[in-house]
Amino acid sequence: MKSPDTRDTENREPAAQPVGPGTLRLVAWETTRNCNLSCVHCRAAATCGPYTGELNTKASFRLLDQISEVGKPIVILTGGEPLLRDDIFDIAAYGTKLGLRMVMAPNGTLITEKTAKQMAYSGIQRISVSLDGASAESHDGFRGVSGAFDSAISGIETAKAAGIEFQVNTTITRLNRDEIPKILSLAENLGAAALHIFLLVPTGRGKYIIDQSITAKQYEDTLNWFYDQKKKTSLQLKATCAPHYYRILRQRARDEGKKITYQTHGLDAVTRGCLGGTSFCFVSHRGIVQPCGFLDLNCGDVTVSSFAEIWRNSEIFKSLRDFDRLKGKCGACEYKSVCGGCRARAYEATGDWLQEEPLCTYEPRKKEKEISYGHQTDSHPENG
Repeated sequence: MKSPDTRDTENREPAAQPVGPGTLRLVAWETTRNCNLSCVHCRAAATCGPYTGELNTKASFRLLDQISEVGKPIVILTGGEPLLRDDIFDIAAYGTKLGLRMVMAPNGTLITEKTAKQMAYSGIQRISVSLDGASAESHDGFRGVSGAFDSAISGIETAKAAGIEFQVNTTITRLNRDEIPKILSLAENLGAAALHIFLLVPTGRGKYIIDQSITAKQYEDTLNWFYDQKKKTSLQLKATCAPHYYRILRQRARDEGKKITYQTHGLDAVTRGCLGGTSFCFVSHRGIVQPCGFLDLNCGDVTVSSFAEIWRNSEIFKSLRDFDRLKGKCGACEYKSVCGGCRARAYEATGDWLQEEPLCTYEPRKKEKEISYGHQTDSHPENG
């Protein structure tokens, strides 16, 4: 399973002030591409391997050292299936010692009492487990392996018993969109800390199920439904690979006469939609740094250049941090600082990562002033 678990295994309380472009907050590291599942939407098209060129233990420690020189971000150990890596707990413990917030994105099927205890001992703060259906029939069909649902539920319960906090991640397609309310209820019943929804990005195996992508209208309806659930559940809810949510959040809040502040909306008030290259990046199993796991652009190789050099000086990263370089209606949009459109979907559709998001129904309004990143002005969308 290379699920879209790579962005959101987090529960750190952020600073109350917004984080500007170039401030590293999250790193997703594909520690291995080996996997015991065969998910239909897998970005990495991961299988049981073996894969050559994976960073060894020494190189892994060096990468964590370099990340810690840039900041103290959340580091998501993902894959493939990270538990298939023999030294994964040595890596987690090393990152913890450096003061990094270490989290993990397993598929749940390989979690045992032993591995759950090792997670806790090595300092893993939270895990994410993907549930793409509320039943074995729908989840197993998505994951490509019979029994995956029952094994994932068992793994979640085992991790919970060991004191490991967990969240549920769900990729939304036409096949499971109607099941999302049931998945939300399942996450609540399991005792999850959060539910994070992901909108399908057509990369890896996801290209072959592009016909299962929801329409722009369904996308909009789903995100409005998601907004409404925040008033009804104690779970943390987050939309990922769905940058439009941060526009919808402001539109809905404006209609309700509400201001968007950290005190009222938490992390949603101080983050933006597409984080790729701005406060988040992805490191492949071979050490290639990308804006995100879905945006297959080589921004540098940590076996050749330092992580800090790549993060600070990649021309691709610089372009993503300059919102005025966005093109089409994304470039003209008054919400571009808080949404930004999905750069991976734009790249897959046009070959240009700065082009407009293809799955958006919103037509921008012209304004004298645009949103300034991280603080409100008289023309800020939530002020109407």
